[in-house]
Amino acid sequence: MKEDILTQIIANKRKEISRQMEAVSMKQLEAIASMRERTSKNSLSRSIMTSTNGIISEFKRRSPSKGWINCEADVRKITGGYAQAGAAALSVLTDNEFFGGNEGDLMKARLSAPSTPILRKDFIISEYQILQSVALQADAILLIAAALEKEEYKHLAEKAHSYGLEVLLEIHSDEELDYVTDCIDLIGVNNRNLGSFHTDVENSFRLAEKLPQGIPHISESGISGADTILLLRQAGYNGFLMGESFMKTENPANELKTLIERLETAKKP
Repeated sequence: MKEDILTQIIANKRKEISRQMEAVSMKQLEAIASMRERTSKNSLSRSIMTSTNGIISEFKRRSPSKGWINCEADVRKITGGYAQAGAAALSVLTDNEFFGGNEGDLMKARLSAPSTPILRKDFIISEYQILQSVALQADAILLIAAALEKEEYKHLAEKAHSYGLEVLLEIHSDEELDYVTDCIDLIGVNNRNLGSFHTDVENSFRLAEKLPQGIPHISESGISGADTILLLRQAGYNGFLMGESFMKTENPANELKTLIERLETAKKP
């Protein structure tokens, strides 16, 4: 695999996990996870399928391609605002080096939105991160096909399920459809190429009819308006993961509220 942004992220992630394991061993983390009864039993997949808007609002401070989006962002204020505005679910980026997040952000989001499903958005490549997600009280994790071999992905998905976490499988290409198994709860099409970080919403339309039936379909990245969401819904998508379009504004939660109002207005005859 050529040296691209994803390659750099994964290499750094392995180092990060190694450092974390020196501070808290796998055995210690297992004990913490077993004792930490999740106060949240929220289902991401169920929330997406019952929501009138299907929006997964993301908390993201920065991007590898665009730099800082909102460096002073208050995670509790914004995620709490998202939940109050009517988000179907939250996505919290916990990668620090490339996205400016941390594990504490997810814990703060949980306190702010106890009854809203939370997706831990990170580059998960290890069982250690699965246990972290349980301890942090996430409801679901993201597994990225481009970052994992098929057997690695299957093993991590099964491990996540054993701890009660739902799994959102992210793909970007036709070839990655081979990763689809009965181990996933939702499937997402990333409109952003994680190698180059080029974004094109047409990727979701291109793959729409090839996605497996019976689970929620999520379109991720590059979505900014009600018109695009309505077209994606017509194409078969149930959920829409959005971050930058909210986070770059002065009031992300208010931006979400306005978008939901536009969607509701568009539904009226």
